[in-house]
Amino acid sequence: MIKNTKKNSHRLTRGAGVLLPISALPSNYGIGTFGRESFEFVDFLERIGCRYWQVLPIGPTSYGDSPYQSFSAFAGNPYFIDLDILIEEGLLKQQEIDAYDWLKSEDQIDYGLIYNSRMKVLQLACSRSQHKDKKEYMDFCKKNMYWLDDYSLYMAVKTHFDSHEWLLWDDDIKNRELEAIKKYKNLLKDEIELWNFVQFKFYEQWNSLKAHANSKGISIIGDIPLYVAMDSADVWAHHKLFELDERKNPINVAGVPPDIFSKDGQRWGNPLYLWDVMEQDGYKWWRERMKTSGELYDVIRIDHFIGVVNYYSIPSENKTAANGSWKKGPGMKLTDVIKDAIGSAKIIAEDLGVLTPKVIELIEKTGFPGMKVLEFGLDGPIDNPYLLHNYRDANIVAYTGTHDNETLVGYLGKKKRKDLKFLLKYFNTKAVKNLPDSIIRALYASIADVVIIQMQDLLKLDNYARMNYPSTIGNNWTWRLLRSQYKLIDEKSLYELAYLYGRIIIEKQENEQVIPS
Repeated sequence: MIKNTKKNSHRLTRGAGVLLPISALPSNYGIGTFGRESFEFVDFLERIGCRYWQVLPIGPTSYGDSPYQSFSAFAGNPYFIDLDILIEEGLLKQQEIDAYDWLKSEDQIDYGLIYNSRMKVLQLACSRSQHKDKKEYMDFCKKNMYWLDDYSLYMAVKTHFDSHEWLLWDDDIKNRELEAIKKYKNLLKDEIELWNFVQFKFYEQWNSLKAHANSKGISIIGDIPLYVAMDSADVWAHHKLFELDERKNPINVAGVPPDIFSKDGQRWGNPLYLWDVMEQDGYKWWRERMKTSGELYDVIRIDHFIGVVNYYSIPSENKTAANGSWKKGPGMKLTDVIKDAIGSAKIIAEDLGVLTPKVIELIEKTGFPGMKVLEFGLDGPIDNPYLLHNYRDANIVAYTGTHDNETLVGYLGKKKRKDLKFLLKYFNTKAVKNLPDSIIRALYASIADVVIIQMQDLLKLDNYARMNYPSTIGNNWTWRLLRSQYKLIDEKSLYELAYLYGRIIIEKQENEQVIPS
């Protein structure tokens, strides 16, 4: 029997889900949005018996288009605002949108096309909007003033300086001198209003989509990186909270050390937090960040959670991660703040990487579910902790693979014959072509409370559809789902799997187990 303790209150309801970023949804405008197709995806999840939809970070992206390098830890991506909804509201006309090229291929995002057109269209919508007179808008600005004022000013000034990073701005505004703040707020008041409008519409449309998902019994799993981008409103507005020198350049940056996957490690380049300084004001920035995340999502996956316990510090002048050092993180001081700030939302701790005893201890104390990635176990040996029979605790979220991994078909296509022979035995199937289905079925049958399958794996796509190759720039984050691909999925079989393995609840008729027809 599970005791009703505070620790167990963070456990997730047993269920299944799909990993598909908003960007990968179909749409007519080059990238996924919060429009009709997102609602239809929710309906698809309901039909296959899913309780969870995991999305990647939904913040505004910068150079490289990575959702893990955002201009803000609070703001939303303007690309996701649905233009058809703005047409329905009378803020845009179809011919105005059609005047721009949005895509070259239905299944790939061309960020260059979107970058050159999206804000022009949103600016036109803003010029026609009467939002400033609406109570909903005024309430939104008041509620989000902690981050919104700084973000909108930051984006307006950034545009003023030809989109250069804030370290290259004039010294007065770079250093946030009071007179400079006043000067640019007056000079760029119309541009600041545009960015306020964009965030108002983003949150308005997102909240509508989330409400639809929740009405279907589906929880949204959000995803937040532990660190923030150097070129962000957060570091510019709160520079005293980060390891920066007198010129505001980073002293040390984040990453992970060399391992079997990367001989040089990964140098992410994010500035590191001054945890002792953050502690002095009760981790206010983190508290505000997690409060906002708890309102955006039902469940929050914290990427690189191990950095809360111990983090890797790389001198900023180093070009690789080879010569960094481990430092002590805030540990439970921060997780207590997180628990207090997120309201009814729950946490997933991305605990992949170097699992020290202290990391394991913190996860145990918090009760946060950790993660298992099945692809990590398919290379063996037989006692590999990522193999299904080695799962010891149901309080985990298990994946076929994440956005950083190969698709199942891509992964299996590279396996040697002897490795495939083992997998055929392990997953009790005779044909390699049946392995993806057998792997998904085994994952559903596992003790893991939650299983998440990449949409690409449900579709049995190869690495053409891979979302990201870590430590590379270019050709990442571009794959998109085609409307026609839904019909490739056996919805009835997936629903049956969810039923058979207790990932949905159906009322029994006359005390009999009935597989839904």
